[in-house]
Amino acid sequence: MAALGEIALSNLNGGQKLAIKYFSLAIVLFGAQILFGLLAGIQYLVPGFLFGVLDFSINRMVHVNALVVWMLCAFLGSIYWLLEDEAQHPVVGLKLGNLVFWAFTSVVALVVIVYLLVQTGRGEISTIWLITEGREYIEAPRWADIAIVVSVLVFFYNVAGTFSKGRFTGIGGVLVIDLIALFGLYLAGMFYTTNISLDQFWWWWVIHLWVEATWEVLVGAVLAYALIKTLGVRREIVETWLYIEVALMFGSGILGLGHHYFWIGTPEYWLSIGGFFSALEPIPLVAMVVHAVYDSGTHKMENNNHPAFAWMIANAFGNFLGAGVWGFMHTLPQINLFTHGTQWTASHGHLAFFGAFATINIAFFYLAVQKLRGDVWMSAELPDQGRKWKWSFSLLNIGILGMTVALLIAGYVQSQLERAIGGSSWSAYFEAQSHPWFQQAIWWRQVFGFVLLIGFIVLVWDLLTAGKRETRVIQLLKPA
Repeated sequence: MAALGEIALSNLNGGQKLAIKYFSLAIVLFGAQILFGLLAGIQYLVPGFLFGVLDFSINRMVHVNALVVWMLCAFLGSIYWLLEDEAQHPVVGLKLGNLVFWAFTSVVALVVIVYLLVQTGRGEISTIWLITEGREYIEAPRWADIAIVVSVLVFFYNVAGTFSKGRFTGIGGVLVIDLIALFGLYLAGMFYTTNISLDQFWWWWVIHLWVEATWEVLVGAVLAYALIKTLGVRREIVETWLYIEVALMFGSGILGLGHHYFWIGTPEYWLSIGGFFSALEPIPLVAMVVHAVYDSGTHKMENNNHPAFAWMIANAFGNFLGAGVWGFMHTLPQINLFTHGTQWTASHGHLAFFGAFATINIAFFYLAVQKLRGDVWMSAELPDQGRKWKWSFSLLNIGILGMTVALLIAGYVQSQLERAIGGSSWSAYFEAQSHPWFQQAIWWRQVFGFVLLIGFIVLVWDLLTAGKRETRVIQLLKPA
């Protein structure tokens, strides 16, 4: 039996041991995402940097793909983490799940190596299957697409099989249904048509519905579990809001997809539908957290994991600001006509992905560290006063907010000079790019990118050391 405060896999159940593997891969890819993003940012400012060695297009592609894959890994890990505890039954098909993890990791590594080594060449059918499909955000070659679908199917088997043989909760039911969509929607990106409007139509099913819809429901499910475990919130509260989340996703999230259809040749009715329904998705998640915090007042707002709880609060309001407010700022068609494809869009994307997804994944990293060290105390009066997690929390959030505001300023310049005044001409594009406000904003984006990197380094340091000198155990909170 490991001493309290020592890292020991014996403290975990089978699903949680597999979750640690996914969390570890996610953190490595998180670091890669930041690194390649910084390289791409430098090349935006200094175009000759690494030209012909590691081109901007490759750095940007790896940056974006690492973002998607590390978050997917962290979500898979989060669900494996809660699965056995929530279902009150050992994970069904755990050996197969472990095998798929190593296969998935090999696929990711091989795809990245191909991206880096094969940067130019002819585009042929064999290229689509072996190198890259060339479709923004889902550039993975076809063989890797198939591997991802197989991995998700095995994951679905693990989750559905475990809940069917164990306790079937509301959280479990939402997860099982959502995983069907997680598998099904990705198939929309595995074929292409010669009609660009039709091809873009199906492409958005993956980019919006796979990420912004199915992932949002996953966030709701894992957030509900985390609130129960850290705050002792009543299950009926979080599950009620989870059902509302699913209902709003069907009622608004799917129709909100229409804000991507404005300028790709689809019918005009999408201007009204997409513009109206785009900003409603994050509301239930914010309400869930607010209601949970209110309910927890019966035990004086005690929680057994301060870092995890802080990141859950950041998730609720980061989701609302990034996906809701920042998204709605430029998804009305009358505004989107001028902002679409500018740095304004990048501003929304950075804050939305971090606020909606990265935050809840980091919260689960801290839940895992706590359990891995034997359920150590991670609340008030920590051995180091919690300095490292507070510094990482502050630096990561300051970094992402700084980049968000800098990109918003750059996007404002573009939307005014390039679009509204210049009419989207080439001369207007270069005028906007050379404007002092635009250039200063891009430099500030790079500065805050390095702030984010420092925050990430402190985060990894804290995850490796949190609870190391702790001699107290957590106080398990009972639902009010």
